[in-house]
Amino acid sequence: MARHGGRGWNSKVLGAALGVTLLAAGASVWTAQAGALGSPSPKATTSAARGSALKPVAEDIVHASDQGARGVNITIDDGPDPVWTPQVLDVLRQYGVKATFCMVGTQAQAHPDLVKQVVAAGHRLCDHSVSHDTTMDKKPQAYQAQQILDAERMITQASGGVRPMYYRAPGGAFTPYSRHLAASRGMRPLGWNVDSKDFERPGTAAIVATVEQELPGGPTILFHDAGGDRSQTVEALRQILPRLKEQGYSYGFPVR
Repeated sequence: MARHGGRGWNSKVLGAALGVTLLAAGASVWTAQAGALGSPSPKATTSAARGSALKPVAEDIVHASDQGARGVNITIDDGPDPVWTPQVLDVLRQYGVKATFCMVGTQAQAHPDLVKQVVAAGHRLCDHSVSHDTTMDKKPQAYQAQQILDAERMITQASGGVRPMYYRAPGGAFTPYSRHLAASRGMRPLGWNVDSKDFERPGTAAIVATVEQELPGGPTILFHDAGGDRSQTVEALRQILPRLKEQGYSYGFPVR
């Protein structure tokens, strides 16, 4: 997986990350805090509700699709965003596609209505850390725990009780510790096979071409619905989704 550069999240929201001043207290503090999330979740759509029970999952990074060899996993990172997430949801709805939304904790906290819309539409939630720090793999375990567990709590609260089913490290900055911690919370570490490069805004045609060229290498495609103008992403999805269906692909979720 390619490592993405800074998205501007660090300077914007790191100061708002909950519990940063307690890093020296160790990961056990954060694990104890997160234990409060163990209560049953409200009913939700079938796709999202599967993540509601706190059950450990495999800790290796998943790339495969539950739809098999011709499956495709659409994953959307860095939101939710009040401008672009609704447009992405509209395109997904138009073509009957379910996706996995990897949400930044502070974004979810700021836009709980959008988190609920994602869940109501049958999409799955993914923990993408509190502040999108792409250097997390170089930070102490207590910091990694804070980023993962506070984001889990923020997303779960914003959704109305539906838990994230996956954890995607910002920029792919996984560590054995972060993978184990996420998996122990029922969040499968989630990678990607195809980086659409949409974050660079190379043009809709370039995004579509990248996806088509790289898809034979694996089913999980990375897009973004926040962090700037995502109009190219929306239009690329509008072109890619029906085209891949015509080529015999089916849309699913990453294997749990």
